[in-house]
This record gives sequence, C-alpha cells and structure tokens, in this order.
Amino acid sequence: MAQKKVIIIGGGILGLSTAYYLKEEGHEVLVIDKGDLQGGASNVNAGYLTPSHIVPMAAPGMISKGIRWMFNASSPFYIKPRFDKDLMRWGLKFMKSCTPAHVQHSLKTILDINLLSKQLYLEMQQLKGFDFHLESKGLLMAYQSTHAEKEEAEVVAWARGLGLSIKQLDKKEVLALQPAAPMDIVGAYWYQSDAHSTPEIFMQHLKTNLEKKGVRFVLETKVQSFQKTRDKINSVVTDKEVFNADEFVVASGAWSEDLLKSLGIKLSVQAGKGYRLDVHSKTGINIPAILLESKVAVTPMQGFTRFAGTMEISGINNKIMPKRVASIAKAASTYYPKVEVSQKAIDTVQCGLRPLSPDGLPFIGRHSAVSNLVLATGHSMMGWSLGPATGKLVSELISEQTTSLSLDPFAPERRYGS
Repeated sequence: MAQKKVIIIGGGILGLSTAYYLKEEGHEVLVIDKGDLQGGASNVNAGYLTPSHIVPMAAPGMISKGIRWMFNASSPFYIKPRFDKDLMRWGLKFMKSCTPAHVQHSLKTILDINLLSKQLYLEMQQLKGFDFHLESKGLLMAYQSTHAEKEEAEVVAWARGLGLSIKQLDKKEVLALQPAAPMDIVGAYWYQSDAHSTPEIFMQHLKTNLEKKGVRFVLETKVQSFQKTRDKINSVVTDKEVFNADEFVVASGAWSEDLLKSLGIKLSVQAGKGYRLDVHSKTGINIPAILLESKVAVTPMQGFTRFAGTMEISGINNKIMPKRVASIAKAASTYYPKVEVSQKAIDTVQCGLRPLSPDGLPFIGRHSAVSNLVLATGHSMMGWSLGPATGKLVSELISEQTTSLSLDPFAPERRYGS
C-alpha cells in the first residue's frame, strides 16, 4: 500500500480518530479545524460508549412527539419554527425514515458499529502513552412512570434478542447499586454493555498522541473552497493558505452540509444542539443514567458529574436558551432529590452541535461526485460512541483494505424510507 497524504477537515472525535488510524497505517496526515479544539460537541457530550443505543433517532412516534414538543422551548426535542429549505428537505427525509421497517433494519447495524468502537476504545486504553478515564459500569435507563417503563421494555426486548445483557431493577436494587445518591424512580433497566468516559480528557490525550506521532494541526483556520480537476480534489483553500493532498476527509460535523455544497454534493445534515451542566460538588452518583421521561443523560466523570441533554434544531448557532438549561437542572434534582445544581453550574453551561442525518445513521464512505473524498459525519447523538470505529473504517477505505464492517448502511447516497 502506497503512503498517501491525507487532509482531514474537522478536529472533533471523528476527525482525530480518523487521524489516529490513518497514522497507524503510515499515512501523512494534516487536520484542519476552524476552532481550537477546546469546545463543541466532542467536548461537551455525555461521554457514553453505547451498545445500548440501538434505535435510530428516526423512529415511529418521533413525528407526533416532535409536533407536540415543537412549540415548547423546555421540551426534550425542540425545532425552532423557521423557513429554511435545507431544514424542510431534511424534515421530509426524516419523516420518510420514521418507519418500523427502518428501525428493524438499523438495530444490528447500530449495535455492530457501537461494539466495534467500544472495543477500539478499550484497546487504546491499554496502550502506552494513553491515560484517560474510561469505566465499564453499564447504563441505567431510569423511569418514574409505567409509560416510560413500557416504552423502554420494547427496546430491551430487541436488545436482548441481539445478545445484550439487561437487568430490570426496582428502586431498592438501584439504591443498593448506588447508595450515596438515592433516586426518586419506580425502577430502571440496567444495560450492562455500556461504558463511559470524560471527553475532554480523552480528546486532549488523543491530540497529544497524534502530535507526537507527527500529525500536523492547522487550527483556527476556515476552509473556504476546494480546487478540483474533473472529479478529483487537488487542494483545500483556507483563509490562511492552500493545502494539497491525495485524499480528503470531511469530518466537520454540523457544518458538513454547507462545506460540501461547493463540491456539488447535497448531504442533509442539521445541527442538533445539546447542553451540558457540570456539577463539581460530590453527588454520590457512580453509575451513568438516562432519565427517561426528561431525556437527560447523567455521567459520573473524572472530578465532576455531568448532566446533559435536549435536542434543539435551531440552525448553526451557540445561543443558550435558559428554559432548556432550567429543564436539565430540574430533572437532576427531581430524579436525585439530594443533588443540588449550583448557580455556577447553570452559569457555566455549554452547548455543542451534533450533526443529525435524516435517518439517524452516520454518513461514512465515498460519494460518486468526488473520487478522492471520504465523508465521516451525520452521527447524530452517537458521535462520541462511534468515533474510533468511524476512524478505523475511513482509514481502511483510504488504505484500500477490506473494511471491518459493511459501509452499505452508511452510504452517503442512500435512499430514505425504503
């Protein structure tokens, strides 16, 4: 295999994971990012490795929930009403994908890529030079109502059918697992397959590792256009200089749709804003949980507890909506009566933009419009979990190897609703 010069656009978990595996194969790698790699969805997420998350966001019931929640700024899923052609196109594809058939086709696909990614995270943890927080304690799906219990029971049945281990616990059994943080719940499903991490720590260690191995970073640099000859990109034009390469990877998250338009590629990606609150006082929480009714994720990270949540589709912006922050804080104290979310945690809230594909599956692979471009975007809420697996698959593709998983379900030009 010939060594290639590869430019990766985007320095989040997907871009850095891709850089890692490309470098392992001996390629020359340059990462370009418009920021400084300190914020964004790759640093403010819940840190989950989630084999449990087998159901795509595009699923039956999401349309009716979306309409019900659409005008409630405090709801878990909020679409800001606006006239936007790209949003309307995305919405139509999303509606086509919200079928029982799509869910059933996607279950094993999502599980397989999650299991591969978890394995790769664990392999990295064993390597010299890597020292990051990652624990395998599973994930509690905690519920306060029989309605939420029944909804999750359907997912549990599918997950068990695919070989995952899940225990149903009552309130006392959850308390026995986590005695220092009593929960006001009816019970929980404990998915024992899952793990959790502290994203900022991993991202910093991965970047340091890449720099030591010779990966070059060009930060706070905006990609403006591409120079092409027929169906092949020759170079990337930025606001600082022009960079040449043999292969190009777009891992630019929520910004991917606009970036690809200049190449004649129409890819539907909407920005899904999520928020995080970090509580630095001792909470007693030692097992990650998703609070089902409020759709809030809880993670005991290294030195603090993170409460994260909401899906806000309001375009590309970093505006903080106080009502949405308040709903996360309220969920924390409602489910954990002894936990107090400080004003400081509320004042230092951060948000990140997740790249949402219309059907909830990522875009990983080549596009027929450009022969030397690979896409790695659209991971919705699973970007953190799927980072290493995506990086590995992209590296295999560029290195002309057989990919660890079939890329057909992730094809950028796939059809929706079939």
